[in-house]
Amino acid sequence: MKLSIALLLTAGSATAFAPSSLVHSSYSRHLNLATKSVFCKHSALCMSAAEANVAESAAIADKDTDATATSEFPPILQELREVAMRLHTREQAPREGKAEEPKKPAEPHVPTQADYLQFLVDSYVVYVALEEIVNEVDALAPFRNSGLERTQALETDIAYMCEKFDLQRPDAGKAGSMYAAQLKNMIKSDEDVPELMCHYYNFYFAHLAGGRMIGKQMSKLLLDGEALEFYKWGENVNGMKDTVKGQIEELAEGWNRQERDSCIDATAAAFMGGGGINGYLYGRNPH
Repeated sequence: MKLSIALLLTAGSATAFAPSSLVHSSYSRHLNLATKSVFCKHSALCMSAAEANVAESAAIADKDTDATATSEFPPILQELREVAMRLHTREQAPREGKAEEPKKPAEPHVPTQADYLQFLVDSYVVYVALEEIVNEVDALAPFRNSGLERTQALETDIAYMCEKFDLQRPDAGKAGSMYAAQLKNMIKSDEDVPELMCHYYNFYFAHLAGGRMIGKQMSKLLLDGEALEFYKWGENVNGMKDTVKGQIEELAEGWNRQERDSCIDATAAAFMGGGGINGYLYGRNPH
């Protein structure tokens, strides 16, 4: 059972971040994918955020048809998705993936409870950073108390894991600490909001998509089927997602082309931030 789940994790998640073509300063060049090589760590988080948007993008387009008919730019989430999908391999996104397939390990890593606990702790420090930024920056006031916040749930889960498996709570590892610091240093003024929003969107919505898959796999492998609070949002999660997506689009309506590019160009860094934390589950990060 452990080996089969490890293989599933590797096949479905570990190839999410790979060398790919990315980001340039105009939207047309985003679509043309003029090359800029970026290496992204292995993770299902960002892979699944973009894949989830495949199904949702049509709905976004339908909802915004009237708005975009008179708008200078397409919906920002549509632009983000188009760049993100090209960071995927053909295996992950057969129609849109452009990234090279990385070599798969001969022996898939089987995560332990300690690996999972480190993943949760590092995730926690990043969510703390994001929530602090949202609460401190006036331009981000619409995103306060959205219902997507995860810090309290993670506190509960970390305490549960320590007690259940007789583990000592670890300090945040390099992946989470560095990404949290990067986010805090990123936001100096309102001009930095577009770049920050790329990270906000990818981190929160990836967890809502591929993060659920990870949670189910870890539950079967390590927790005897127990579901963590980290993966519980209540019955109205789709409503919360729609509300936040609408708020992101409303915020982006006031951005010029340069500001929109600042958001889109942060996609690779957002993938690397989330991918580094997921590395604990795939034997990529020592702790």
